[in-house]
Amino acid sequence: MEKFKYRAINVSGSSVRGVLTAASENDLYKQLQDAGLDLINCSQMKKKKGVFAFGGKIEIRDLIQFFLHLKQMQGAGIPLLDSLADIRDSSDNDKFRDVISEMYREVSEGSSFSEAMERQPKAFNNLHVSIMGAGEENGDIKSSCAQLIVYLKWVDAMQTRVRKATRYPMILMVAVILTVVVMMAFVVPQIVGFIRNMDMELPAATRSLIAVSDFFVQYWLYALCLPALLAAFVIVMNRVSESFRYRVHALMLKLPIMGELIRKINIARFSQTFGALFSGGIDILKSLDAASLTVGNMVLRDSLVQVKEYVKEGDPLSQALNKTGEFPSMVVRMLKVGEESGNLTVVLDQVAEFYTSDVDEEVEKVISMIEPSLTAILGGMILWIAVGVFGPIYSSFENIDF
Repeated sequence: MEKFKYRAINVSGSSVRGVLTAASENDLYKQLQDAGLDLINCSQMKKKKGVFAFGGKIEIRDLIQFFLHLKQMQGAGIPLLDSLADIRDSSDNDKFRDVISEMYREVSEGSSFSEAMERQPKAFNNLHVSIMGAGEENGDIKSSCAQLIVYLKWVDAMQTRVRKATRYPMILMVAVILTVVVMMAFVVPQIVGFIRNMDMELPAATRSLIAVSDFFVQYWLYALCLPALLAAFVIVMNRVSESFRYRVHALMLKLPIMGELIRKINIARFSQTFGALFSGGIDILKSLDAASLTVGNMVLRDSLVQVKEYVKEGDPLSQALNKTGEFPSMVVRMLKVGEESGNLTVVLDQVAEFYTSDVDEEVEKVISMIEPSLTAILGGMILWIAVGVFGPIYSSFENIDF
């Protein structure tokens, strides 16, 4: 099977572009005809390789709409193939429409729905496949769709929180760096230029100000590029070196404030994902496997691998988590209560809800700390410039004989 890039016309005469997997151009033509599209031209795509080879991304909200429509159609008794065809024809996302077209073809050829989903890793992950597979076994795809909708809405909200927690500090950091470079490279040299010619011993604040200003005048371009180059180095090393990525993730957990926020975000993800899988009828070991993949921090993910081994040996989940030393005692205690009462799914939902709320509070705390910190940094720089400039001037007044 090869990937083809195509251009086609829909029933309203509008041009449509996309990518589909097909055995040949004739197969591609047939698939597009089934989707209500007339092929104009196509070309076979080359496989991308290398560190910077990125594929098209399907948004979480596309998946929410997909499962919502599928749930409604299954509830109305519409057959699965007809449901997929209707959802495909109504999709506004070209990439996702191509994914649904491929799934439609595979299901019509005899594959199960979960198998067709598994062959589309850009759209569906192991959790989606596992929950849908459990629904197929139970003959209740509608309930699996409802469960996935709740989970995906939670993931979408959590991603919004994470973006809010990371983008704001990054923007302010860039603003501080630009302000320092501009002040030191262009503003300060004009202010302190006349002080260099004063026949007197300059105070330490003035000497340091002049030295830093001279450095930025000569190397301002390097000062601007160095943070970007450092960020690019970290990104590339994260992609190519697993040991480097592990050390970075371990360091991130030890950061003040941000480290605790990262831990809480990952615990919330694990609890919500594991709870969704476990309540969907997936056994505990498979649930641990799938839930660990949603944990972004490698240190915590490795801890969950150890948890799986402990559970295999017969330890309860709460005890296994406690042995790793990476999970708060409150989480361990709550899970222990859930195990003893037989309400583990309910407790997992409570843990996820608690940490989701806690993440909101931590994000607001981080943002509320950044603003005064930025003000203090800029205020300190202005105070340093004022002392460095006016200090020698006031000192020179003392030597004037009136």
